[in-house]
This record gives sequence, C-alpha cells and structure tokens, in this order.
Amino acid sequence: MMLEKYYNGIEIHREDKIVYVKFLFPHRVISTDRISGGLSDELEYLYNHQSCEPSGHYHGHELAISNPAEYKRLICEQHGLPPEKCASLGTAANMNNVAISHQNFRELEVVAVCTGGVETNAGRVGDTASYYEKDGKFEHIGAMPESLHSREYATTESLHSKGHGTINTMVFISQELTPGAMVRAVMTATEAKTAVLQELAVNSRYSDGLATGTGTDQIGIASKLGGGTPLTIAGKHTKLGELIGKTVHDAIKQALALQNKLTPQKQCSALVHIERFGADKDSFCTGVGKHLQEAEADLFNRNFLSINHDPPTVAAVAALVHLRDKFVWGILPESCIPEILSSYGAQIAAAVSGKYGRIPYYREKLSEERKSTDNETFLNFIYKSFALGFSEKWL
Repeated sequence: MMLEKYYNGIEIHREDKIVYVKFLFPHRVISTDRISGGLSDELEYLYNHQSCEPSGHYHGHELAISNPAEYKRLICEQHGLPPEKCASLGTAANMNNVAISHQNFRELEVVAVCTGGVETNAGRVGDTASYYEKDGKFEHIGAMPESLHSREYATTESLHSKGHGTINTMVFISQELTPGAMVRAVMTATEAKTAVLQELAVNSRYSDGLATGTGTDQIGIASKLGGGTPLTIAGKHTKLGELIGKTVHDAIKQALALQNKLTPQKQCSALVHIERFGADKDSFCTGVGKHLQEAEADLFNRNFLSINHDPPTVAAVAALVHLRDKFVWGILPESCIPEILSSYGAQIAAAVSGKYGRIPYYREKLSEERKSTDNETFLNFIYKSFALGFSEKWL
C-alpha cells in the first residue's frame, strides 16, 4: 500500500514487514547497506525491512550473517524489487510503527522515514566493544552478548547486548546534493538522532553513560538528481541542515514512542535517571530500605511507583545525576564533591518529605555520608537521601 507521495519524486510503500521508497526520478543515495552501501546514483529503491521479532527470535538470521547478498535477494524477490537497484536497512522494529516527518522551505522539501528501538541495545559512542573484525569475521574480545553465548564469531547484525535495538533512518531531499553534502547530511541526521536520545534521557546498556545511539543503527539518504545547481552544504547553519535535523528528530521521537512507548512522560522517573549506574526497582527499594525502619521500608516499597514518578523528586535526582556527570567530565573539580553532593542530596530529601525548610538539616546529615562518583557509592548516597526524606514525610 502506498502511504505517501512527496515532491513528485518519491512514493513510500508499506507491505507486510517492509517499508520501501520508490524513486520516480533518479536520486543520489548514500547508505550503510552491506551490499549496495556507500554513494550511488544508480539505485531505484531504498527500503527498511523487519527481519525478526524484537525479542528471542532470529528468523533469517543465519542467512543474513553467512550470505547477506542472498538474504537481500530473497527479501527483494518476495516484494518484487530488483536487488541490484535497492539499498537496504534491517531491523527488528515493527514496520507498522514507522514514523514519517515532512518539512519544506520554499522549493526545498525533506522527508524522514524512521523506525526505532533502544530498550536493549542503546550505547554511548566509545563504550567498550565486544568484537574485532578481521578477514570478514568478528572475533569476540569483550563481554559476550546474551544472544551469542554459543558463538565464537558474529557479524554486524548480531552485535546485540541482551537483545535487539536499532534506529533506522531514511531521509529524502527534493534537490540534488553534491557527494560531500551527502556525507554532511549523514552527520546532521546523526546529530538529530543523538539529540532525541539526550532529550529522552536514554541510558547506555554498555556503560554508565547516556546513550548516543545503538550498536546497529543504519541510515540511507537520497537526494533527487537534476533540477539546478546542487546544494553543497547540509550543516546546521543552512536551511537544508535545519530541515534534516527537524524531520529526523521528529520521526525518531515518534518511532520510539510507537515501538518502545518511550515518551517524555514515561521518562519522568527517578529510576530511569539512575539505571545506568546499576539500579533497578528491587535494588532501589532495598537500598533505601536499609536506611529505614522495617515498617517504613515496607511503606516505601508499596508506594514506590508514586514516589518514583513524583516530578519534584525526579527533578532533584536528575540535577544530582547531571552534577555527577559534570564531575566525571572534569567540568567540576572533585574537591567540591562533598559540598555539592550534600547540597543536592538535601534537595532529594526535601522533595521526598515535602519539608523544604529542613534542607539545612538534610544537608548537614548527608555531609556525614561517604560521597564519590563511583557507581556503588553514588547510588548509596542517593538511597540515603531518599530514606532521610521519607523517614520524615509523615512526622
């Protein structure tokens, strides 16, 4: 079924587990396709295909690993597409959750078509890797992702940790871009993706940092050939860069909401902001509970949901976490950790208790606690701050 048609240059179709874009006029394409990737002026289609379910399923996985060209041929044959004229992206995301965003300025139009999932494979650029590529194989050199415990080697499609998660981005531009501008467009689109993850406070699943993408993200960008002087710059100072940024940002944000139910409202959570340090609901409740009387700990556990999503409490936790990052990044000197963490831990305690007049007392009490940016010590300090406030909430 045709979903949309834009600038009389592309048609967007969805069938079963594939979303493909047909070029009505020649386009220049840059993509991450393992077979037809790089720059090309000879392609007629760009598609995004769901290859398996998001969890516990590897349909077609072995063929995609061992013979990606044959796998692509089979997918194209199934949908009546010429494989030699296609650039492909692959994912576990549901194609019914695709998001489309369109922006225009004067005669310039930009369309972004995105799918996304980040819950199990989000990472921060520079996280410790698991594989080293040599002679067409990927040698395991780090922590083994759960999906590959029985394998010595893997390929790009299988570099998952705990499961699947991929952000796939397709961008279509109504005017021709020079080859250099095509590369710059990839950079701009990638910045837009990372901005979404930053705004949604998405955590890396591989480190204690904020995520900048997933380990399997893919992209394809197409610009219509002909029709005037090619555009030469796709950076954020140009209108083209602005439109790429806005459409990709909006489409990825919509796609994550559809696929993972990942929304700003869902991320209003104290736990979300400290998960990357190793916290989960059980360890959170246990950590707070060890600083409370048994009855108080049970009450906290029973009411965790409302406490966890309380906006002033989330704000206080987010502030403390961001300050912790400032210390790690070297913006704040480590010598100021005692004063700053005590002050902002007191904000957490006051938010939990509702007694903001007690901040000086909370600050004094928390000054006695051990403070550091290492994950275990930092989490324990947060738990103590929660307990200090909750112990006084009903006094």
